[in-house]
Amino acid sequence: MLIVRSPMRISLGGGGTDLEAYYSRYGGVVVSTSIDKYFYVLINPADSRMLQVISADYQSLFRSPITQGFDGKSPLALPEAIFQHFRVEGGLQAFLASEVPPGTGLGSSSAAAVAIIHALSTWLKQPLEKDQLAELAASIEISRLGLPIGKQDHYASAFGGLNMLTFSNDGVEVVPLQIDPEIKLTLEKRLMLFSTGLSHASASILVKQRKSTQYQNPDILGFLHNIKQAALDMKRCLERGDLDEFARLLDYSWQEKRLLAPGITNHFIDRAFVVAGFNGAKAGKITGAGGGGFLLLYCPERAQAAVTAVLEERGLKRLLFQFEQAGASVVFQSAHEDEHASPGPGDVSFLRAFSSHP
Repeated sequence: MLIVRSPMRISLGGGGTDLEAYYSRYGGVVVSTSIDKYFYVLINPADSRMLQVISADYQSLFRSPITQGFDGKSPLALPEAIFQHFRVEGGLQAFLASEVPPGTGLGSSSAAAVAIIHALSTWLKQPLEKDQLAELAASIEISRLGLPIGKQDHYASAFGGLNMLTFSNDGVEVVPLQIDPEIKLTLEKRLMLFSTGLSHASASILVKQRKSTQYQNPDILGFLHNIKQAALDMKRCLERGDLDEFARLLDYSWQEKRLLAPGITNHFIDRAFVVAGFNGAKAGKITGAGGGGFLLLYCPERAQAAVTAVLEERGLKRLLFQFEQAGASVVFQSAHEDEHASPGPGDVSFLRAFSSHP
């Protein structure tokens, strides 16, 4: 048995500049952190002529005899494409599960891609470095499946940690922020996530943004240039411990982002921001492309109880989280695969829950 997990992420600044339509001309910059909410992959051996993949999130599965190919049209097109890339048509069964529902703006799809690739490369004894893992995950989602997304989520999930990601035609550079531990802990405590209950329409939003960028729309390019500069400034203010300036930049970036394409915000989201601000939150944004998903707030500790109460009265639900550092990792490998492996801290309950699942 093999269990692998990859974390979700929160993009703090620079989102949108990681799309190739932008970074190929101007270079992109994103500041993001991975969080302790994960996509899990569990693999067990099976008959050599049979492959079975079960998804808890989509309540779906596919089976494939060794003679049958993949058409990429099922709800599980992503795992199908990855299994096809590795030419796996039999000999194992896999169980997929996410701690966060799909379509919530925390990079769950890309975390899934990273986790499945990491699991298969480990199972097949074809180890990949973190940058190779992220690049392959991005290539399958963007090139193979044609998704109009950027690369930030794949790198955030593969590497883990609080980083500045720089995108260019020469590749992606991952630079950990040199931030004081106490400042980092305070930042973690002051960031809050609330589920809006709305699934975000990332594809349509990003397609519109990509087209505007490709056609050199001066307004959209101006917003993206401002968002990139804010991400650069955000890195600097975090490293010098200026959280008030961080809050200002977070709010500024959101005001620019909401102008990138129709549908990024709506009346429900706007009202949630107003109510949160009235009760003490200092800044915030919608995670991911927008239109739904999670509301991210920067809020002093003393105001958090009031903000939580008023938003939950409106139907939003708070998700507790912490930063994480490990990125994509193997959390369990049975003795016949690795005699030295053992479950990681906090993963014993997951192992007990799913070790008997097909």
